[in-house]
Amino acid sequence: MITRRGLLKVIGGGIASMAALGGYAFAVEPLARLNVTRYALTPPGWTPGLKLRVVALADIHACEPWMPASRIGSICRQANALGGDVTVLLGDYAAGMNFVTRYVHSSEWAKALATLSAPLGVHAVMGNHDWWEDKTAQKNGGGPTFGHKALQDVGINVYSNRAIRLEKDGQGFWIAGLEDQLALVPGKKWQRQRMAGLDDLDGTLAQVDDGDPVILLAHEPDIFPSVPPRVALTLSGHTHGGQVRLLGYAPVVPSRFGDRYAYGHMVEDDRNLIVSGGLGCSLAPVRFGVPPEIVVIDLG
Repeated sequence: MITRRGLLKVIGGGIASMAALGGYAFAVEPLARLNVTRYALTPPGWTPGLKLRVVALADIHACEPWMPASRIGSICRQANALGGDVTVLLGDYAAGMNFVTRYVHSSEWAKALATLSAPLGVHAVMGNHDWWEDKTAQKNGGGPTFGHKALQDVGINVYSNRAIRLEKDGQGFWIAGLEDQLALVPGKKWQRQRMAGLDDLDGTLAQVDDGDPVILLAHEPDIFPSVPPRVALTLSGHTHGGQVRLLGYAPVVPSRFGDRYAYGHMVEDDRNLIVSGGLGCSLAPVRFGVPPEIVVIDLG
């Protein structure tokens, strides 16, 4: 039979454990950890002999103290050292929460991101928070947002339903980037009544005019069921891997598909999707079981 002292020890131990876990999720994993997550695949239809390394960064959510410009610069230096042929940015540069000591201006995070370099360039799409935090873009029902302008001002290619062809060693491939799928928030009664996207998958892929493989950049992975087999690989962020993952499962994921596209490499009908766990935090500065990551994909 458990004694009163024993019961108090169990309760005290439980409280201490919860405090330790909370401290780790709040102060250690979001701030002190950075993983490099690697994938290697040859999608169906990939050009034989074309070897391509893609380095992907997602969901930076610039703010202090969690993601100051200095930390973004450090992440960029580590990304540059990974030897990518091409670097992609998957959206959500703006802060996504109120638990901050200072919001980092777009000119500051863009300047830090401008230190990224890759032989075949740095290519970016925007995320929902980049749209949501731009009141002028919301009022106008369209962009460009301050995020579009900030990245373009430092020479980073920004894609808004656009595709371009690149070459490595004389072999071609396409980078296609969608505008955000949740760009516009609901307005007044005589305006939009629900979240509206500005993405145009069909129009974007219509710009691809040869048989070379296509890499699609789409901030939210929810577009994936509509992506045709013509696309070799879809790269997304947005979910943060659920931001809290227990035994490989995230109880809360910002996706209408729940945990289906929360994190990692998924294959459906021979179509490939990789979802990054991202770098920053939204809603609350907490991460547990899904530390910030830089993603490296070796194709071919």
